[in-house]
Amino acid sequence: MRIGIIGCGRIGGTLARHFSAADHEVAVSNSRDPESLAPVAQALPRVRPVTPPEAARFGQVVVVSIPFGRYRDLPADELTGTTVVDTTNYVPERDGPVPELDGLTSSEVIQRHLPAAHVVKAFNTMRWDHLRDFGHEAGALERYGIPVSGDDDGAKWTALDLVEQIGFQPVDVGGLADGGRWQQPGGPAYLADLTAGQLRARAGVPVR
Repeated sequence: MRIGIIGCGRIGGTLARHFSAADHEVAVSNSRDPESLAPVAQALPRVRPVTPPEAARFGQVVVVSIPFGRYRDLPADELTGTTVVDTTNYVPERDGPVPELDGLTSSEVIQRHLPAAHVVKAFNTMRWDHLRDFGHEAGALERYGIPVSGDDDGAKWTALDLVEQIGFQPVDVGGLADGGRWQQPGGPAYLADLTAGQLRARAGVPVR
């Protein structure tokens, strides 16, 4: 699969490493020149540095891992029809006031900005170093769970599969409204580091 990553900081860079190890083709980008990501590309097979619009056009799936307050910078036209995996979290001290959040989750706001894309929330509840280190192969007695929410079933299944591929157990927690609220800072899943069974019990939903 071709995966674009917009924002190659700790979470985006960690996912680039995982997806490369899973034999995906990955295009990474940030707000600077692609040359700033040359060391990342040189260290990982199947990874290339590009601009954000190029990453959006490249990916069958595009991971968004930028500060939430910059969501308006996302290239909406280039993401038409694309599964967009939103890893962002709203941090008031960093992002400032965002009136659009009134009554909405951050992923719902991003979905409104990207009306022709299919937004899924995932990879936002775990510390980056735990995301790097806590994955286990399928068949392990217990694996850490990663919650996934989304309103498009096909896009959500794609994200659930990617979670599985990088050594975690996916837990479908519903749509972007209820599920996204459950995942965001202050929610029951945020920084909880729960096994899939514990996540399932806390969310009251079956594991997929």
